[in-house]
Amino acid sequence: MVAHPLFTFFPQYLEWVSRVRVNHQAVLRRAQQIQGRKQGKNQWQAAWLLRAVTCIDLTTLAGDDTPSNVHRLCMKAMQPIRHDLLESMDMQDKGITTAAVCVYPARVTDAVKSLKLANFSLPVASVATGFPAGQTAMKTRLEEVRMAVEDGATEVDIVINRMLALTGQWEALYQEIRQFREACGEAHMKTIMAVGELGNFTNVYKASLVAMMAGSDFIKTSTGKESVNATFPVAIVMVRAIRNFFLRTGHKVGFKPAGGIRTAKDSLVWLTLMKEELGDEWLNPSLFRLGASTLLADIERQIYHYVTGRYAAYHELPLA
Repeated sequence: MVAHPLFTFFPQYLEWVSRVRVNHQAVLRRAQQIQGRKQGKNQWQAAWLLRAVTCIDLTTLAGDDTPSNVHRLCMKAMQPIRHDLLESMDMQDKGITTAAVCVYPARVTDAVKSLKLANFSLPVASVATGFPAGQTAMKTRLEEVRMAVEDGATEVDIVINRMLALTGQWEALYQEIRQFREACGEAHMKTIMAVGELGNFTNVYKASLVAMMAGSDFIKTSTGKESVNATFPVAIVMVRAIRNFFLRTGHKVGFKPAGGIRTAKDSLVWLTLMKEELGDEWLNPSLFRLGASTLLADIERQIYHYVTGRYAAYHELPLA
C-alpha cells in the first residue's frame, strides 16, 4: 500500500485528525460485550482455532536468538499443527501454516535461508526502526529498514516515535512514517503504535489515522515490550479507525494485536472482535495477524484435546 493520493497534501487533512474524540466509557462497554460472547464448542471451536493459526506471525524477539532457534521457528511455522492431528480432522491437505515468521533484522537471513533450504514459501517479517523504543537517529532507522528488505524481509514492522504523538505533532509523524513507507519499497509495512505509551484512546485513534494516511498496510498495537500491550479496549479504538478510514477512502488496512496473547481462548476473542467490528473480509492473514510467540503451543494443545479427548503431555507436542 502506498499513501492514498488524497493525503499527498496532508496538512489539508489535519482537521480530520484534530476533530477526533473517543468516548472512553463507551469503548470499555463495547470491549466487555466482545469478551462476554459465548464461544463455539467442539468442531466449531476447532475450526476457529485453525483459522487463528493461519493468522499468527510466529515470533522470536529475544536477545539470545540464534540461527538454530530461528530455524526451529521456521520449521514450526511450516507445520504448526502435528500432521496426524490434521489428518484426524481431514485438514492435512489444506495448506495450514502460520501467516509469517517475525524476527530481528540480524536474523532475517537465517529465516530466509531456512525456508529456502526447505523449498517453502512463507513471508519473513522483520522489526525495524530502532525496535522497540524507536529512539535512534532517523538515518539509522531508515537504513535498518532497507537492510532488512535487502536481506529478504517481505514485511517490516516499524515503530513510531511516540514523542510526536504525545505532543500532537501529527504532520511530523506523517512525514516520518512516509519515509519508512518509501524505504520499505514493495515490502508490506506494519506500523506499531506502542499503545501503552500513547497516554489515552484519543491519541491511539489519531496515531492510527495518521499511520494509515501515510501508507501503512497494517496498524499494530504494540512491540510486546511495553507494560501495556494488546488489550481489547484499545483494539476497539484501532479497528474503528480502520473502519472509518475504509468508509472514507475505500482502502482496507489490516490490524495486528501483539503482546500478551497467549491462550487459545484469547485468539477466539480476537477473531470475534474482528468479525463483529470489521466483518468476514478481515478474517484472513492479508488483513489480520496475531503477533505471538507462545500462543501456538496452547492452540495445538486444544486441538489435541479435541481430537483425542485428553490434554497432551509436554513431550507429546513439538516445541512451538
